[in-house]
Order: sequence, then structure tokens, then C-alpha cells
Amino acid sequence: MIRPSGVVAIAAVILIASPFARAQNEGEGQGRVIVTALPKQNNAPPAAVPQQDVQVEVNGKKAQITHWQPLRSPDSTVELVILIDDSARASLGREFSDITHFVQTLPPNVRIAFAYMENGRAVMSGPLSADHAKVVQQIHLPIGGPGISASPYFCLSDLAKHWPSEDRTARREVMMITDGVDRYEMRYDPDDPYVQAAIQDSARAGLVVYSIYWRSEGRADRSWYENNAGQNLLLQLAQATGGNSYWEGMGNPVTLQPYFEDLSRRLNNQFELSFTAPLRGKADVESLKVKVSNSSVKVSAPQQAYVVPGEMAGQP
Repeated sequence: MIRPSGVVAIAAVILIASPFARAQNEGEGQGRVIVTALPKQNNAPPAAVPQQDVQVEVNGKKAQITHWQPLRSPDSTVELVILIDDSARASLGREFSDITHFVQTLPPNVRIAFAYMENGRAVMSGPLSADHAKVVQQIHLPIGGPGISASPYFCLSDLAKHWPSEDRTARREVMMITDGVDRYEMRYDPDDPYVQAAIQDSARAGLVVYSIYWRSEGRADRSWYENNAGQNLLLQLAQATGGNSYWEGMGNPVTLQPYFEDLSRRLNNQFELSFTAPLRGKADVESLKVKVSNSSVKVSAPQQAYVVPGEMAGQP
């Protein structure tokens, strides 16, 4: 559980050129991910992390960094979808003031939208928009019926496959509000195939995924076992995509404000990382490990990355 303080303005950078460098040798592929490097002190300014402090391994082998850029310019684009489980308990409505405050205080370079988990799909309430006052009008109470989402991981995969924008220079961020329970795989399984599919689909789409644990209607959320399983699956998803998972014990949090404050801080401390690595015949999701030799920062980086041939780099 994280209890940060202070909302930090979100900033990003427009990349004039493609974020990928052309592969120099046949058999090389290219990848691009977003890395968060948070100062260990909450109120510290964004950290300077030079490229020489960064090492990348793909499938256990050292990869060559071709681009490392802090994302702090106010002229770039961030795309954020708040994905709400439609089976969430209606008491979520009491937290709408925290959600709308977060949206209304976003800078103009952030395009945002709400979507709802329904029957394995991510149903958009409207398009991504920088008109934040208009966007907050699109939030509504979840339906609240048990199991309406089917599986939150089905819904995330659907969002990844049908992201509502083709701008691949923008950061793609998702905040899920859900209990994380996979009703198609009720026992806790770190190799849950639907969670693994959601991770791979998120890697292909370049999503950084965060989650806030919020209990749903129905019997699935009445046992410690299912609550614990859902929280662990959400944590696994966040770590695999370079995001973060928020919860407060086994119950619903009293307020969402500190979570959105932490999200703002993370968005203001992100870097774009591009690299080349051996390509195993075709585009695929590969194991990724990012190391930063800077003791003043805490790093969150994806554990998987989509590696593509040079001619595919930057394509939607």
C-alpha cells in the first residue's frame, strides 16, 4: 500500500523523430517501453538519470540502448483510460469526487477517457479527450451486477487490442478499478492464462497498467481467498507492465486521492527507452530486465516488451 503526498504536474516530451533507431544488422529487432524512475523521497524533484546508468537485458542477453529520454515536456501527449469494473460495488460513487478532481487537474497534454468492463469488453464512455470538464461528465455508477465484467483481464485485452488512438508517440496508460478476480480461473494461479494473455496484449500495445482494488458485488468477494487472489493477480499485472497496484487491506479504501496523487507523480517521472535486441524470426513479446545504477531512484519497468523488425518500428 502506498500513501504518497503532493500532486506533481504531469509532463511529457514530443519526439521529433521516430523513437526507434533502425536495426543495423539483419536479425535485430527493436523495442520501446516506458520506465518510471521515482525519487525515493516523495517531495524530491524529478531525478536526472543519464543513459550510462541504464542497462537492458532481453531474454537474459544484453541489449543495446538506442534512445533514453525523460518525458517532461508539456508539449507531448499522454493517453490515459480509467477502466472501471461494471460489477464494482455502487459505493464507488462516493469516490467520484476524488476521480473527477484528478481528471480536472490534469494538464492539457493529457487525453483521457472512461471505459467500463462489460462482458469481456472495454466499453468506452467517450473518446480520448483533452477537454477534461467534458470527460468528467461521462463517468457513471457501475451497474453493480455480479460478474458483469466476465473477467477484468478479458476487458484489458480488449482495450489493448482496440486502443482508441493510433498515436504511437503518446504514452498509453491504464488505471483499472476492479477486484481483480478472474471468474474463469477462480483459484489463484500466477500462470493464469487470461492474466498472461492480458500482459502480452498490453506489451504489444505499449500499455502501462495500474490498478486500484475495489470490491465487486457477489459471493466471489466475500472470501479472504478470492480477495487475496484478485489483489495478487493485479499486482502481477502491474509489475509486468511497469505500473503499480494500490490497495488497502481486504476492504475498499476510504479515499482514492493518495492513489491518484501517486499516479500523477509517476507520470512526471517517466522515461522512454528504446533498444535493439536479437529477433527470433518475427515480432514477439520477449522477457525484459531494466537495471538502473542510481541509488536515489526507485525503478518500475516492464518485465516484458514487444520486439519487432526494424520496418515495423513505430507502426500502430
